Amino acid sequence: MSWDVLLFRLPTDITSSQDIPADYSPPPLGTPQDVGAAVRAAVPGVDLSDPAWGELVGPTWSVELNIGDADAVHSVMLHIRGSGDDVLAVVFRIADALGCRALDLSSGLLEPDGPAGWHAFQEYRDRALGTSG
Repeated sequence: MSWDVLLFRLPTDITSSQDIPADYSPPPLGTPQDVGAAVRAAVPGVDLSDPAWGELVGPTWSVELNIGDADAVHSVMLHIRGSGDDVLAVVFRIADALGCRALDLSSGLLEPDGPAGWHAFQEYRDRALGTSG
C-alpha cells in the first residue's frame, strides 16, 4: 500500500485541487532523460537504473518514481511507503527540481508546511492492515 503523490506543473494562481480545470493538460517536464537528470541532481541517492521507474530509499521510507518512457514526460507519480516526516522534504526537493506542484491523490495539493496528508495516509494504512497501536 502506498501514498500516491503526483508531481506536475500547475499555474501559480491555482491554490486548491478544486481549482484545477477538468480539462487541464500540464505542460511537459521534458524528456525522460531531462527528468532523470533533474531528479538525480535533487536526490543523488536515487536509483534510476530503470529510467522509467526510479527508487529512493530513506531511513524509514521508500519512494518509487513512475517517470514513464514517453518521449515527453508530463508528470511523475511518487509511490511512497513507510513512515517518517523526512520523506516530505524529499518530495518537495524533487518537485522543486522539476518545477512542479505536489498533489496528494487522496487529499489535494500538498504544502511544504503541513504533513497532514502523509499522516492521514499512515493512519489509514495502519487501520487497514490492523497494525495501529
